[in-house]
Amino acid sequence: MILPIYIYGQPVLRKVAEDIPTDYPDLQQLISDMHETLLQSEGIGLAAPQVGKAIRVVVINLDVISDDMPEYKGFKHAYINPHILEFDDTKTEGMEEGCLSLPAIHEKVVRPTRIHVQWLDEELQPHDEWVEGYLARVMQHEFDHLDGKMFIDRVSPLRRQLISSKLKALTMGRYRCGYKTKAVRR
Repeated sequence: MILPIYIYGQPVLRKVAEDIPTDYPDLQQLISDMHETLLQSEGIGLAAPQVGKAIRVVVINLDVISDDMPEYKGFKHAYINPHILEFDDTKTEGMEEGCLSLPAIHEKVVRPTRIHVQWLDEELQPHDEWVEGYLARVMQHEFDHLDGKMFIDRVSPLRRQLISSKLKALTMGRYRCGYKTKAVRR
Protein backbone atom coordinates (compact mmCIF):
# COMPACT_ATOMS: atom_id res chain seq x y z
CA MET A 1 0.00 0.00 0.00
CA ILE A 2 1.29 3.43 -0.89
CA LEU A 3 1.46 5.65 2.18
CA PRO A 4 1.22 9.45 2.21
CA ILE A 5 4.54 11.22 2.75
CA TYR A 6 4.41 13.82 5.51
CA ILE A 7 5.49 17.27 4.38
CA TYR A 8 7.65 19.79 6.23
CA GLY A 9 5.69 21.31 9.11
CA GLN A 10 4.18 18.03 10.29
CA PRO A 11 5.11 17.64 14.00
CA VAL A 12 6.13 13.97 13.61
CA LEU A 13 9.08 15.07 11.45
CA ARG A 14 10.59 16.88 14.45
CA LYS A 15 10.08 14.11 17.02
CA VAL A 16 12.89 11.82 18.12
CA ALA A 17 11.79 8.35 16.98
CA GLU A 18 11.82 5.43 19.39
CA ASP A 19 13.41 2.02 19.04
CA ILE A 20 10.82 -0.67 18.46
CA PRO A 21 10.58 -4.16 19.97
CA THR A 22 11.39 -7.07 17.66
CA ASP A 23 7.73 -8.17 17.87
CA TYR A 24 6.44 -4.78 16.64
CA PRO A 25 3.00 -5.43 15.10
CA ASP A 26 2.91 -5.69 11.29
CA LEU A 27 6.57 -4.65 10.93
CA GLN A 28 7.08 -6.60 7.70
CA GLN A 29 3.95 -5.03 6.19
CA LEU A 30 5.15 -1.55 7.18
CA ILE A 31 8.54 -2.22 5.55
CA SER A 32 6.84 -3.49 2.40
CA ASP A 33 4.54 -0.44 2.30
CA MET A 34 7.50 1.89 2.82
CA HIS A 35 9.43 0.25 -0.04
CA GLU A 36 6.36 0.56 -2.29
CA THR A 37 5.88 4.22 -1.28
CA LEU A 38 9.57 4.93 -1.90
CA LEU A 39 9.46 3.36 -5.36
CA GLN A 40 6.29 5.25 -6.34
CA SER A 41 7.73 8.57 -5.15
CA GLU A 42 11.03 7.96 -7.00
CA GLY A 43 13.12 8.48 -3.88
CA ILE A 44 16.10 6.50 -2.60
CA GLY A 45 15.42 6.58 1.14
CA LEU A 46 12.42 6.86 3.43
CA ALA A 47 12.24 7.04 7.23
CA ALA A 48 9.18 6.01 9.25
CA PRO A 49 8.55 9.58 10.55
CA GLN A 50 8.06 10.58 6.89
CA VAL A 51 5.02 8.29 6.82
CA GLY A 52 3.75 9.48 10.21
CA LYS A 53 5.36 6.94 12.54
CA ALA A 54 7.84 8.10 15.20
CA ILE A 55 9.73 4.79 15.18
CA ARG A 56 13.29 3.90 14.11
CA VAL A 57 12.68 2.21 10.75
CA VAL A 58 14.25 3.24 7.44
CA VAL A 59 14.17 1.78 3.94
CA ILE A 60 16.82 2.52 1.32
CA ASN A 61 16.71 1.54 -2.35
CA LEU A 62 19.87 2.40 -4.27
CA ASP A 63 19.09 0.01 -7.12
CA VAL A 64 17.35 2.94 -8.82
CA ILE A 65 20.73 4.68 -9.26
CA SER A 66 22.65 1.55 -10.29
CA ASP A 67 23.01 2.72 -13.90
CA ASP A 68 25.27 5.49 -12.58
CA MET A 69 26.61 3.55 -9.59
CA PRO A 70 26.72 -0.15 -10.56
CA GLU A 71 27.95 -1.17 -7.10
CA TYR A 72 24.37 -0.61 -5.87
CA LYS A 73 22.70 -3.00 -8.31
CA GLY A 74 19.99 -4.85 -6.36
CA PHE A 75 20.54 -2.74 -3.20
CA LYS A 76 17.22 -2.57 -1.36
CA HIS A 77 17.33 -2.81 2.43
CA ALA A 78 15.46 -2.01 5.63
CA TYR A 79 17.15 -0.73 8.77
CA ILE A 80 15.42 -1.35 12.10
CA ASN A 81 16.50 0.58 15.19
CA PRO A 82 19.54 2.07 13.42
CA HIS A 83 21.97 4.25 15.32
CA ILE A 84 25.11 6.04 14.20
CA LEU A 85 27.73 5.27 16.84
CA GLU A 86 30.57 7.34 15.44
CA PHE A 87 31.37 9.78 12.64
CA ASP A 88 34.79 9.67 10.99
CA ASP A 89 35.29 13.40 10.48
CA THR A 90 38.70 13.01 8.83
CA LYS A 91 37.06 13.35 5.42
CA THR A 92 33.88 15.24 4.58
CA GLU A 93 32.16 15.93 1.31
CA GLY A 94 29.55 18.42 0.17
CA MET A 95 26.74 17.21 -2.06
CA GLU A 96 23.30 18.46 -3.03
CA GLU A 97 20.50 16.74 -1.15
CA GLY A 98 16.75 16.72 -1.53
CA CYS A 99 13.99 15.15 0.52
CA LEU A 100 10.55 13.73 -0.19
CA SER A 101 9.24 15.74 2.79
CA LEU A 102 10.66 18.94 1.26
CA PRO A 103 9.51 18.84 -2.37
CA ALA A 104 11.44 21.06 -4.79
CA ILE A 105 14.07 22.07 -2.22
CA HIS A 106 17.68 21.04 -2.82
CA GLU A 107 20.71 22.30 -0.92
CA LYS A 108 24.37 21.39 -0.58
CA VAL A 109 25.08 19.52 2.66
CA VAL A 110 28.54 18.65 4.00
CA ARG A 111 28.73 15.26 5.74
CA PRO A 112 31.43 12.81 6.83
CA THR A 113 32.10 10.16 4.17
CA ARG A 114 32.41 7.33 6.73
CA ILE A 115 30.23 6.36 9.71
CA HIS A 116 29.99 3.53 12.26
CA VAL A 117 26.43 2.17 12.35
CA GLN A 118 24.39 -0.43 14.27
CA TRP A 119 21.02 -1.78 13.15
CA LEU A 120 18.81 -4.83 12.72
CA ASP A 121 17.96 -6.07 9.23
CA GLU A 122 14.55 -7.33 8.06
CA GLU A 123 15.29 -10.76 9.54
CA LEU A 124 16.10 -8.97 12.83
CA GLN A 125 19.76 -9.92 12.56
CA PRO A 126 22.13 -7.40 14.20
CA HIS A 127 24.74 -5.48 12.19
CA ASP A 128 27.59 -3.33 13.46
CA GLU A 129 29.86 -1.93 10.76
CA TRP A 130 31.60 1.04 9.23
CA VAL A 131 29.84 2.33 6.12
CA GLU A 132 31.35 4.75 3.63
CA GLY A 133 30.69 6.61 0.43
CA TYR A 134 27.27 7.36 -0.97
CA LEU A 135 25.49 4.86 1.29
CA ALA A 136 26.96 6.61 4.34
CA ARG A 137 25.48 9.90 3.09
CA VAL A 138 22.05 8.39 2.49
CA MET A 139 22.10 6.71 5.91
CA GLN A 140 23.01 10.00 7.61
CA HIS A 141 20.21 11.81 5.78
CA GLU A 142 17.60 9.16 6.64
CA PHE A 143 18.80 8.55 10.20
CA ASP A 144 18.63 12.33 10.80
CA HIS A 145 14.85 11.95 10.34
CA LEU A 146 14.86 9.49 13.26
CA ASP A 147 16.42 12.18 15.44
CA GLY A 148 13.89 14.86 14.44
CA LYS A 149 16.30 16.55 12.04
CA MET A 150 16.14 17.39 8.35
CA PHE A 151 18.86 18.25 5.85
CA ILE A 152 17.88 21.92 5.94
CA ASP A 153 19.09 21.98 9.56
CA ARG A 154 22.59 21.34 8.21
CA VAL A 155 22.76 24.30 5.80
CA SER A 156 24.15 27.73 6.67
CA PRO A 157 21.86 30.32 8.29
CA LEU A 158 22.13 32.38 5.09
CA ARG A 159 20.95 29.49 2.88
CA ARG A 160 18.18 28.75 5.39
CA GLN A 161 17.04 32.38 5.18
CA LEU A 162 17.10 32.24 1.37
CA ILE A 163 14.75 29.23 1.33
CA SER A 164 12.49 30.45 4.16
CA SER A 165 9.67 31.46 1.79
CA LYS A 166 9.73 27.99 0.20
CA LEU A 167 9.58 26.39 3.65
CA LYS A 168 6.65 28.61 4.63
CA ALA A 169 4.84 27.64 1.42
CA LEU A 170 5.25 23.96 2.35
CA THR A 171 3.68 24.55 5.77
CA MET A 172 0.79 26.31 4.05
CA GLY A 173 0.23 23.36 1.70
CA ARG A 174 1.41 25.29 -1.36
CA TYR A 175 3.55 22.82 -3.30
CA ARG A 176 3.31 20.33 -6.13
CA CYS A 177 4.73 16.86 -6.34
CA GLY A 178 3.87 13.62 -8.10
CA TYR A 179 3.28 11.46 -5.03
CA LYS A 180 0.73 11.12 -2.25
CA THR A 181 1.39 13.56 0.62
CA LYS A 182 0.02 14.74 3.92
CA ALA A 183 0.47 18.45 4.51
CA VAL A 184 -0.11 20.41 7.71
CA ARG A 185 -3.76 21.31 8.17
CA ARG A 186 -4.22 25.01 8.81
